[in-house]
Amino acid sequence: MLDDVAALVNVESPSRDVQALQRSAATLAALIRARVGGDARLVAGAAGPHVHWRGGGEPRVLLLGHHDTVFPLGTLADRPFHVVDGRMTGPGVFDMKAGIVQALHAVALLDDPTGVEILITADEEVGSLTSRALIEERAGACGAVLVLEPSAPGGALKTARKATGTFEVVIRGRAAHAGLEPEKGINALVEAAEQILRINRFGRPERGTTVTPTLANAGTADNVVPEQAVIRVDARASEPDERDRVEASMYGLEPVLAGSAITVSGGLSRPPMPASSSSSLFDVARQVARRLGLGTLDGVAVGGGSDGNFTGALGIPTLDGLGAVGAGAHTSDEYVEVATMPGRTALVAGLLDELSRRR
Repeated sequence: MLDDVAALVNVESPSRDVQALQRSAATLAALIRARVGGDARLVAGAAGPHVHWRGGGEPRVLLLGHHDTVFPLGTLADRPFHVVDGRMTGPGVFDMKAGIVQALHAVALLDDPTGVEILITADEEVGSLTSRALIEERAGACGAVLVLEPSAPGGALKTARKATGTFEVVIRGRAAHAGLEPEKGINALVEAAEQILRINRFGRPERGTTVTPTLANAGTADNVVPEQAVIRVDARASEPDERDRVEASMYGLEPVLAGSAITVSGGLSRPPMPASSSSSLFDVARQVARRLGLGTLDGVAVGGGSDGNFTGALGIPTLDGLGAVGAGAHTSDEYVEVATMPGRTALVAGLLDELSRRR
């Protein structure tokens, strides 16, 4: 499994880099052929290819993951794949290339994998715009979904998720020479500062709602009054009325500076994954864990989104967080606890076997 994770990590796969994702998809397809047999289908998309494998029988369980990562090309040179002191590191190792490998080895353990499908998408980290329809189609056909996203702290499974999404706020002002006649300009950067402070007050943590300005860009030169600024905002909500309130607040932004203009796009595109969607599968997972001597599994609700949001919101039984155990997703400190990999693989294999027989 360590060799397989290294093979995936050593092919960088940043979101939106189609050529890199094509290389990653080809590597993953070859790994699927080597570990579980048969050819995976590469489903072309504007964001890069999705990798889909079918066991060949009546579909019963979908294993769901993604091979894109948040790290730009070149990260591997600064942070190569390593295994040191029982921890595996490298860009995307925790989110979620180790989880993909565990899934493949779990399928390889089955006496009869014909009811299993594997779908590894190329755009989960940027909203799943090109993969959502395929995810929902295959999840509906299979009737149960196991998501190989990283575990919650301590190896807990993820039994509920918030609605998530991103807004883009474009502010237009008027350029002018910053030294000769700044009064003739309309400073989009100053307007952005006003709006960022306003947006930062939209969250309601006591209700599980967070609204966080995360990216900003403005200006063209240090002696020019900025004509345009762009702000990106991460938003998450547990409750439907909070989702509506946040979207209304964002689209209701009004300029402070005379003559400036604001355009808002985006929204909370991932619906919440309710706890009700995971309850039946979580019970099965706990039974399997006890039978395998893996101890008691915990389940938690989390703020992060995944493709499990889409399937859970449709009422399809969905259990998330079945991937790697470690920490540091989306950071330079991410790692996987190597000693946990066989147990997590056995858990997924046991779940696949149990669900295939029950269904």
